[in-house]
Amino acid sequence: MGGGVVRQNGGGGRRRRKGRAVPMSEINVTPFVDVMMVLLIIFMVAAPLLTVGVPVELPKTAASALPSETEEPLTVTISADGVVSIQNTEVPRADLVPRLRAIAAERSDDRVFLRADGAVTYDVVAQVMGALNAGGFSSIGLVTDIGGPTLDGSDG
Repeated sequence: MGGGVVRQNGGGGRRRRKGRAVPMSEINVTPFVDVMMVLLIIFMVAAPLLTVGVPVELPKTAASALPSETEEPLTVTISADGVVSIQNTEVPRADLVPRLRAIAAERSDDRVFLRADGAVTYDVVAQVMGALNAGGFSSIGLVTDIGGPTLDGSDG
């Protein structure tokens, strides 16, 4: 990978003179390309694994996506069996409001995204939304999948 030394003979004829050492001025880029290709493959494989990992079947609606923010959004998830999670951590319902108050005290944004499985009853979703409000979060966004009915007579 480093530079080498090339010896040149002085005239090429019958006389043999001692050649001067000239530094090689070419860079071998093959190892650099190999390293970059390996890094590209690693990032392509690792990128899909960096998403929030609580699996839920979100309901489909015709709503558009909310604009992104600088601070990572707080996500509360209700799974199909009624288990509540903050980000990826399961939280008992009795501890939900105190934990939300502690999180709200450290955050500058009061926006929270609520992900609820489509099989969860409205009663459970409303209770968790009340807990979010009691915990200090007044801006609650409901997360859905796109492609649902538009309710204007045409299916999206």
